[in-house]
Amino acid sequence: MAESIGTIREKFQAAAIEELPALFLQYEQDERAGVRAVLEKGRKKFSAYEAEIARCEKLWQYEREYASYAHICGIDEVGRGPLAGPVVAGAVIFPKDCNILYINDSKKLSEKKREELYDVIMERAVAVGLGYSTPERIDEINILQATYEAMRQAIANLQVAPDLLLNDAVTIPQVDIRQVPIIKGDAKSISIGAASIMAKVTRDRLMVQYDEVYPEYGFASNKGYGAQTHIEALKKYGPCPIHRRSFITHFCEKEGLN
Repeated sequence: MAESIGTIREKFQAAAIEELPALFLQYEQDERAGVRAVLEKGRKKFSAYEAEIARCEKLWQYEREYASYAHICGIDEVGRGPLAGPVVAGAVIFPKDCNILYINDSKKLSEKKREELYDVIMERAVAVGLGYSTPERIDEINILQATYEAMRQAIANLQVAPDLLLNDAVTIPQVDIRQVPIIKGDAKSISIGAASIMAKVTRDRLMVQYDEVYPEYGFASNKGYGAQTHIEALKKYGPCPIHRRSFITHFCEKEGLN
């Protein structure tokens, strides 16, 4: 007796992505419409998987170009634009033979996927470093200089010293290591993309914690960015201790900043 369509569907659903080609061969002669639909869905899934492998293969272009360097580190930051909270920088060094799918510019990934990749990167990376600049520091020296400080801190916090830095667009002052700035690097380099994910997840988690302390501003959802509800709360309640005073002058009277 032929297997039921439901049983075949369950097999496909339970199969690891690498096992799908064998299932295609097993059931390619089955002419039932339900089985053909299961096969078509499986083929689309496998095709997307192959496309992701090809995309991630391209993300290693800079790491391969500079393969003579022992420890290549990707650097990126998150949080230059928000009205509140720190700017956070990430630094990631991968082993030469590392193979992780779905890494991308953190803004292009869902929160769930970023969280999943955070754990994978922590497990697979040779070293991960994080750096922070507080709102007070941002106000004191401006956001660009505070971002550079966070990046230098992230590099210093690596467990392994890098000998080459791949940076997302910038050249970091006061760093003696060779640097390669790459425009839109978080979508072009596996190491920079991973750094952006580590920075983004870290900062988002911090803003969720701040939301518990300052619930009026909706930090858990807006992460400190200028959402309308955040701006309305800022006008109603004034700034809290994690607001960047230099960023909110359009929304608060000067006396409200003191």
